[in-house]
Amino acid sequence: MSGTLNKVMLIGHTGDEVKMHYFEGGGCIGRFPLATNEEYLNKSTGERVSNTEWHNIVVRNKGAEICEKYLKKGDKVYIEGRIKTRKWVDDKNQERYSTEVQCTDFTFLTPKSASNQNQDASLGAANEAKPQTPNPNTSQAGSVDTEDHDDLPF
Repeated sequence: MSGTLNKVMLIGHTGDEVKMHYFEGGGCIGRFPLATNEEYLNKSTGERVSNTEWHNIVVRNKGAEICEKYLKKGDKVYIEGRIKTRKWVDDKNQERYSTEVQCTDFTFLTPKSASNQNQDASLGAANEAKPQTPNPNTSQAGSVDTEDHDDLPF
């Protein structure tokens, strides 16, 4: 097969509020960090080890506005997209790189009631996803296809 694939699927918790940037032509992008966790048992010591990986998420236009309005720090979200690495020269003339996930689809997994509670509360079982009923304004499973839909995901 001669084709290639650049696809990322993540389920994690937001590490901050969505930061928006608006452009003169009316477009916008939203950026936020997403934490995913890995846990395993260290065979030599017998202790449980937990590692957190941080991902830089970038959402564009209507999807960014929806994320800004409804995502709060600590919310659980499913993200689909592609990896993009940017390169630039910093103020000290050093080449710098940044790897981001360009989000093309997302699904909010934190129930609305848990999202509205105090953000200092525990993010345990209250953040588990509830089954969602399909809405004609969303794609499957309550997700938002950021490239095709103009309506809110609920």
